[in-house]
Amino acid sequence: MTPIILLGAGKIGETIAHLLHASGDYALTVADQDAARLPAIAALGVTTTRADFNDEQVLAALIRGQAMVISACPFYLTPMIAEAAVAAGAHYFDLTEDVASTRRVKELAADAGTALAPQCGLAPGFISILAHAMTRKFDSLRDVQMRVGALPVYPTNALKYNLTWSTDGLINEYCNPCEAIIDGNQRETLALEEIEAFSLDGVAYEAFNTSGGLGTLCDTLSGRVENLNYKTVRYPGHRDLVKMLIRDLRLGQRREILKDVLEASIPMTHQDVVLVFVTVSGMQGARLTQESFAKKIYSKMLGDRLYSAIQITTAAGVCAMVDLMRDGELPNRGFVRQEDADLSRFLANRFGRHYA
Repeated sequence: MTPIILLGAGKIGETIAHLLHASGDYALTVADQDAARLPAIAALGVTTTRADFNDEQVLAALIRGQAMVISACPFYLTPMIAEAAVAAGAHYFDLTEDVASTRRVKELAADAGTALAPQCGLAPGFISILAHAMTRKFDSLRDVQMRVGALPVYPTNALKYNLTWSTDGLINEYCNPCEAIIDGNQRETLALEEIEAFSLDGVAYEAFNTSGGLGTLCDTLSGRVENLNYKTVRYPGHRDLVKMLIRDLRLGQRREILKDVLEASIPMTHQDVVLVFVTVSGMQGARLTQESFAKKIYSKMLGDRLYSAIQITTAAGVCAMVDLMRDGELPNRGFVRQEDADLSRFLANRFGRHYA
């Protein structure tokens, strides 16, 4: 079995642990700084340990002897964990949406003897694999539009939203600058802007700019596409309330307060739906053509536990990338982009099939 360590035992980490352990092909250890998170994972039969991830010596000892490292930790721990993985000669995977952290991982990958694959979740993650595969059907590209949302099936509060993953990651998406290609030029745009309305299966949604969802696609498609953008999907009215909190009340500059407010007021739910929507237009032969992909993924039982759709899709993304690396289907050293993965092989994978 392949020795692998997972750092972070939160909502997504627990799901990753379930998938990898149930596969029977990985000798898994799970570590977290909060001991209260570990019993649920230990109950699966997984080896667990409490550890301080801010201590470089502790990190080095945890990773020593492991073939692979998965970080399901907050974005600010990404550089330290990635550095420890490189030093230990282990392949590295994470789920970060943070652009600055990913740039640091890319720098580390330049001289690494192993592979570093950040942004292995849903968005960034699977959405980049999907969009890139769709672009390859075109002789030239005009527009690539990527839309993803993790939404409650039964919205009941004014925000029409429930917490389904990392609150730090959510705040990052709402506050940090966004990347886009506009009229052929790479640019930064403001989060929460460029709101649009659309419907799918008779349900009304809104979408607006958020940070990090494009992954590395801006660099990959630079010079090939006229317009490329990513927006988060919510129910109508959500953006205006969030914008009031972040801009008008200036809580975007006091993120710890915003985090406390959200976690004290907005409940989490396992009854959610993940919406994935990509539209690509361009030339196929002599005709201007558009192709779209739309899918909804719901929560479901894995074993005897109910896991939310965002838990399943995010965990499946990183587990599939780990499997593809183990099977020699990804570059085994340097910086690995999500779009380096082949879509058909990803969907055929035992973890990637959750998207199929």
